[in-house]
Amino acid sequence: LFYLWSWQRRKESVHKFAEASLVGEISKSLNKKKRKFKNFLVVFSVFLIVLSLIRPQWGFKWQEVKRQGLDILIALDTSNSMLAEDVLPSRLERSKLAIEDLVKRLHGDRVGLIAFSGTAFLQCPLTIDYEGFLLSLEDITVNSIPIGGTSLSKAIYTGLKSYDGGKKKNKILIIITDGEDLEGGVEGAAARAKAENVVIYCVGIGTQEGELIPIRTNSGHMEFLKDTEGNVVKTRLNEDMLQEVALSTGGMYVRATGAEFGLEYIYEKRLSNLEKEEFKAKMEKQYFERFQIPLALAFLLLLLEPLIGDRRKNEN
Repeated sequence: LFYLWSWQRRKESVHKFAEASLVGEISKSLNKKKRKFKNFLVVFSVFLIVLSLIRPQWGFKWQEVKRQGLDILIALDTSNSMLAEDVLPSRLERSKLAIEDLVKRLHGDRVGLIAFSGTAFLQCPLTIDYEGFLLSLEDITVNSIPIGGTSLSKAIYTGLKSYDGGKKKNKILIIITDGEDLEGGVEGAAARAKAENVVIYCVGIGTQEGELIPIRTNSGHMEFLKDTEGNVVKTRLNEDMLQEVALSTGGMYVRATGAEFGLEYIYEKRLSNLEKEEFKAKMEKQYFERFQIPLALAFLLLLLEPLIGDRRKNEN
């Protein structure tokens, strides 16, 4: 498109310089075919460069790939209390952003996602497909679990069922919640986790002073959540329970703030220093990179273009 535009501008400039009857005489030394060919070489070179950026591949070999890493399950509270805005933009949205930042630091570790409120559901099984994990994380809302309330015990039991086997050395369960457990049975679930060599890390989000829970009505208006008696519900962070659960399994508790959420602290201080588990090796296709071919051809054409003149040879 650029060359078509410049060609038109050049024609207009020539006609301003001389009358139409004289243009042919003035420009007879110009070889239009050679100029078009030079333009074609540049355009085709750009096409080849773009093609090389696409990284064409063909041909492959089978190669055994071994992976080492940890098994990290993240249980995210999706109860209505996570809508509280004492941590902006909300407890739930801030948690999702922190999880996304943590995943960007992982290399070879398998990560899984559990959503829980009154019950728990394995949203994404343990995987090294981080893009797929993030898509599952993006879909989580307070409506992901149809049963209301908060049950930490069910989140823990769901996590225990989500590991491949019981012989692995380092199985990690990170629970992100405000700690308001309404179902009970947390002590028994934590004891079961310890028996199965699962270490629980808890991230408490919220404030001890408490915060109202904003919800959107069917008409689209915002109001605060109320109990069955019409009283406004205030959600508070229950740190004591989360500390007890974490310490009983050999993990640690971190309180999230707006600036430092705590997941990166847990990873740097504890998880990054743990012995990596070697996952089962598997055969994968290793495709051969072929971007060098169009890139080399584009380079040669760009070298050739200035060597081609656009003037006619002198005729005797």
